Amino acid sequence: MHRLRIGMAQINTTVGDFEGNTWRILEAIDRARSLNVDLLTFPELAICGYPPEDLLFKPQFIEENLHSLEKVINSSSKLTIVVGFVDAKDDIYNAAAVIHDGKLVGVYHKIYLPNYGVFDENRYFRAGNECPVYIIAGVGVGINICEDIWYEAGPATVQAHSGAEVIVNISSSPYHFGKGDFRERMLATRASDNAAIVVHNNLVGGQDELVFDGNSMVLDEKGQLLARGKQFEEDMVVADLDVESVFRTRLHDPRWRKRMPLLDEREWSKTKLIVSQALHGSPKHPLPQRQLQVRGLPREIYDALVLGTHDYVSKNGFSKVIIGLSGGADSALVAAIAVDALSNSNVLGVAMPSRYTSRTSTSDAELLARNLGIKLLTIPIEKAFQAYLEMLAREFAGTEPGVTEENLQARIRGNILMSLSNKFGWLVLTTGNKSETATGYTTLYGDMAGGFAVIKDVPKTMVYELSSYRNSIADSELIPSSIIDKPPSAELRPEQKDIDSLPPYELLDPILTAYVEEDKSVEQIIAMGFEPEVVRQAAHLVDGSEYKRRQAPPGIKITPRAFGRDRRLPLTNWFK
Repeated sequence: MHRLRIGMAQINTTVGDFEGNTWRILEAIDRARSLNVDLLTFPELAICGYPPEDLLFKPQFIEENLHSLEKVINSSSKLTIVVGFVDAKDDIYNAAAVIHDGKLVGVYHKIYLPNYGVFDENRYFRAGNECPVYIIAGVGVGINICEDIWYEAGPATVQAHSGAEVIVNISSSPYHFGKGDFRERMLATRASDNAAIVVHNNLVGGQDELVFDGNSMVLDEKGQLLARGKQFEEDMVVADLDVESVFRTRLHDPRWRKRMPLLDEREWSKTKLIVSQALHGSPKHPLPQRQLQVRGLPREIYDALVLGTHDYVSKNGFSKVIIGLSGGADSALVAAIAVDALSNSNVLGVAMPSRYTSRTSTSDAELLARNLGIKLLTIPIEKAFQAYLEMLAREFAGTEPGVTEENLQARIRGNILMSLSNKFGWLVLTTGNKSETATGYTTLYGDMAGGFAVIKDVPKTMVYELSSYRNSIADSELIPSSIIDKPPSAELRPEQKDIDSLPPYELLDPILTAYVEEDKSVEQIIAMGFEPEVVRQAAHLVDGSEYKRRQAPPGIKITPRAFGRDRRLPLTNWFK
């Protein structure tokens, strides 16, 4: 039986960390060699990290990337490797290097450059126009990159019809909830339609707002899952591919004998390159079974937030974070995520009570800190608030107290947190959720002040789901039920509740999903059965808060369409 042992190194890279990324690659090469792997793959742009964005305009960045590639080539003895890098010839390309036994034997250039959502690849790269098939250990292998495999009659199909029995797709496909299932269905379709084994090696880790979930997959020629990488963790996935079964399947599939009309219209060059005709090494011992289950919701969302927080903090050189603890659900969830990401010794809470802070909020913040095992600083803001009111008394004379005075309190708290950050080098984690961010129920230079917005893309209703999930795995009230059950309030005026200014979150959140993520009009949302006034109020709040969102810190993307990279609207805008 003809078998090819494939290894997928699902690694966590950092953009621009050529030394660290190369070290990870070389470490994986050594491990793959010990496992008698024939073909080892790495994610898209693994050498330089993904996405490199405008660093690609710096010639030195390109040169260091090529220098690192040379180190990988020199360490590839008795192994075939596919690794993502930036190729530079007459232009720059998002590329996959095919390396064999100390030599660069081929380079594939990504053909489909995504330019939607969080992607801007047309800004940087030239598209490739070749669909080579590489003969590796006697097996036809088609190599392509990320977006290339999402197209029905794309490079994978061309390569399969040109003799590829195995399709290797190296990828940096970012996470949002629901995408893992969609991605798996797509890969299964490509495998079964092309009667080819599909090997999908995905990146893992956090990079600014993006989280990459790993979840690499090997699917057989019938679309059945053979192996899966861990979610949100580095992994080495090794599988033995039964290449003869591909031949048998094609023999019995009459569709395979009919060329797709679209393939004849492609102008891509189709070549076949021989890398090696025989397997390296001694006979292989059978591999142990991998029993990995997809985590599912809400666990995968929580794990994405933990990984995104850990990587943003650590990759930017911070060791400790600080969070304003109000006694509310948002700050409690952020604190729990931070503790899971960084350990409780690296998380500090700050309670900043005012004249409007209830006793239960103070006691809830204290109980949460004890449950999490974090240090809690208490810095009352009453003296500062009174000083501001006295300082502005003449200018404010004859006016009624209102939002301005409420925002003063939030800005005092933001000043305190940023002062502690400046003094001790702690990164401030903000605690605003997506519902607040969407409607502008936030204070510029107040609760928006900070370095990283952990739950910026988490709707308020999901905050409660994630809090309950975290308690369920702790088998205790890690986040006290008194926090989860209380009506949400900013506590900036007497008896204040969020529903004084906003519709109830269970009503607001689906309206925001329709308006922000699905771009439905006010009329279409009303037609879904929502109260017209509620829909108009929500849309008005979203439209009027773009200037705030533009000044917000980055936060982790977990929904199909997040504020920031995903959704870009002009600040000066008369379209309503």
